[in-house]
Amino acid sequence: MDKEKMNMAYSKFVENRLPKTKFFPSLLWAFLVGGLICCIGQGIFDSIGAIFPSLEDKVVQSYTLIIIIFLASFLTGIGVYDRIGNFAGAGSIVPISGFSNSVASPALEFKREGVIFGVCVKMFTIAGPVIVTGISASILVGIIYYIIGLF
Repeated sequence: MDKEKMNMAYSKFVENRLPKTKFFPSLLWAFLVGGLICCIGQGIFDSIGAIFPSLEDKVVQSYTLIIIIFLASFLTGIGVYDRIGNFAGAGSIVPISGFSNSVASPALEFKREGVIFGVCVKMFTIAGPVIVTGISASILVGIIYYIIGLF
């Protein structure tokens, strides 16, 4: 049997063994849970603004993000965010809480290897490429914006 036929046979074997996803329910739950996380964030923002009306919106936004990141990390630590992720899929990953989860999960998973070689090294295995890409893209856009501004 030649290599191409073997690849096709293997692909068919894998396709038959893969679980069938229910597209619409998955999409619906992702939308609802992601929307709920965003609504919770808006509620936190509104509550801080009501309790401290003298704060500027940017300060309230910063406190809101800090609280959401803390809550997501805490829920990751006690194992709740993983269950939310299994249920909601991308709906739990897209908001900033998903970014917090992507930093906290590897840190918790590798804590048994020690602080330096476990937590510190593995903490950014998932989020690191996102951070590097975001910073690189912002530098590139800034340079382009600066060059366009010269003309």
